[in-house]
Amino acid sequence: MAALISVAIAWAAAVVVERVSARAVNSMLLTEGITYSSAEANGLQIVLNGTAPNEAARYRVVNLVGGLVDSSRIRDHMEVTPVKAIEAPHFSVEMLRNDDGIQLIGLLPQGDAKEILSTAAQALTPDIPLADMLETANYPPPAGWEEAFAYSIEALKLLPRSKISVASESVAITAIAESDAQKRSFESKLRQIKPDGLAVRSEISAPRPVLTPFTLRFVKDADGARFDACSADTELARAKILGAGGRGGVLTKTNCVIGLGVPSPSWADAAVAGIDAVAKLGDATITFKDADVTLLAGADVTQADFDLVVGELEANLPDLFSLKATLEKKENAAASGPAEFTATLAAETHRVEMRGRLTDDTLRAAVDSFASAEFGSKNIYLATRMDPDLPDGWPVRVLAGLQALSELDHGTLVVRADTVEVAGVTGSQSAKVRISQILSNRLGQGATFKVSVTYDKELDPIASIPTPEECAQDVNAVLQQQKITFNPGSAEIDTKTGAVMRALADVLKDCPGIRMEIAGYTDSQGSDGGNLALSQARAETVLLSLQGRQVDVSGIVAKGYGEADPIADNSTEAGREANRRIEFRLLVSSQPVTPDQAKLAAETGTDAPVAAANPDAPDFSGDTSPSVAPTKMTVRPKPRPEKFQ
Repeated sequence: MAALISVAIAWAAAVVVERVSARAVNSMLLTEGITYSSAEANGLQIVLNGTAPNEAARYRVVNLVGGLVDSSRIRDHMEVTPVKAIEAPHFSVEMLRNDDGIQLIGLLPQGDAKEILSTAAQALTPDIPLADMLETANYPPPAGWEEAFAYSIEALKLLPRSKISVASESVAITAIAESDAQKRSFESKLRQIKPDGLAVRSEISAPRPVLTPFTLRFVKDADGARFDACSADTELARAKILGAGGRGGVLTKTNCVIGLGVPSPSWADAAVAGIDAVAKLGDATITFKDADVTLLAGADVTQADFDLVVGELEANLPDLFSLKATLEKKENAAASGPAEFTATLAAETHRVEMRGRLTDDTLRAAVDSFASAEFGSKNIYLATRMDPDLPDGWPVRVLAGLQALSELDHGTLVVRADTVEVAGVTGSQSAKVRISQILSNRLGQGATFKVSVTYDKELDPIASIPTPEECAQDVNAVLQQQKITFNPGSAEIDTKTGAVMRALADVLKDCPGIRMEIAGYTDSQGSDGGNLALSQARAETVLLSLQGRQVDVSGIVAKGYGEADPIADNSTEAGREANRRIEFRLLVSSQPVTPDQAKLAAETGTDAPVAAANPDAPDFSGDTSPSVAPTKMTVRPKPRPEKFQ
């Protein structure tokens, strides 16, 4: 009995020692933040298990445990993670270019990449020292590096104000363009030179243009109401002006440019007052050139109506604006005389034939030199005669008309004693605005001119580039013909859908870098989690299918919504079939419409302003900051003598 009791006591004591020792060791390891090792007791022995990241970590565990228990009781059964081969560093380059020069920062692989980049960068700014902070590592270039590196150099040459980040797997470009047209040109050229398979993210912004002079021209005649030129300083001002134009009878879409240089914060109020005056007269033209306002009423307007409307306009125009109003007399039409100068710009050859009258040989030489500079010396035909009795200001009218004609692809110019008429076709949407600015600025306040310019989309070099909205419309048009279907219960695309995928790929290849979302939906059968996973898998399958068809998917994301947002009744088979769908959505950033903008839209019947499709472009729709235009009447210059006008 004594022997049995002694054995039991010894066994119990050993168990207690094992548990206490193991608990103490594990507690100490966790306190030290060691989770890759654990301790077990085997009699009086402490067995260490786990996988240490390296030998140093393994020795640390053994030493720490040796501080709690006798080292003879420790049994080290830990393993050590095998040592990996030294990996190559991450190669990347930052290229910064602005008016102060070029800075190069980054790590390049072995080879002549550093010399190539430094030479190309220095050639772009030969008079400014190059800030070269490039380093090289003795490793071969990774896959894709050569294509990305060559593309980034071409982008650096193209973009004078830019930041270009280069890695083997992608290129990120941030740049500033001088105008919206230049922005679209940069984007088009970058797409053309981009290598297949290279992920490129570009963010090119264009600041507001500076409009000099700030011009607005509204016409209402037998051809209807229209804007020959339209300028505004804010989104709210543009909405007011276009709303007034709509009330005045404008039925076509108007390109009203938002820019800097407005002469007064009351520009929109003055423009609205002038447009309303023209609408009341019915046959009139009003031209704003900065703060100078010229109103020309047609011969069919009565003197009483003219006096009434002009009186109201003078009272409604804000301070700083100066009005000069003229009523055309019917007898003036026959008194214009035979004096005339004409110029015709041919469509294909761009040859300019000039005929009519000039004052003297000095003006003839000036016209020849000016036309040669604008159209080319080989494209000039000048057949004019001298008439010293031409009206005052004839040279200014002729040269201003030729400058306006140079804005067209083809057209005609007619200069008479009472008017300057420019007509033709252009491939620039801003040509009519530019012509109106030239004539109003060169001819002076009160001068009469007529602009009849037609925009031809086929002549526009950037019109063929589809906008994101046009791309989205084309994609949805394809899906309206036939939907994308899958094998039942799987994310595998049905073979019958091959034609749809090819049609989508053809559309999206013309829209590289477009930011869209592929949204997947299911019916309500099955669990919520299963439907969500299935819709996500199907959306990703569509994305991979487009990528396999050589579509640039760098801006496209796939997202599954499961059974959310049904478009039909899930209780019927037809409804469930309609709910099993794939949708393409254009990713846009929207800004909330301000209360003032919403109120103005309701009053004028126009749409409230919305954000642009490009989410990274500057958005001035919510700009309520005060204008920096002068608020007080400034001293106006004295008028020039009549003989110089």
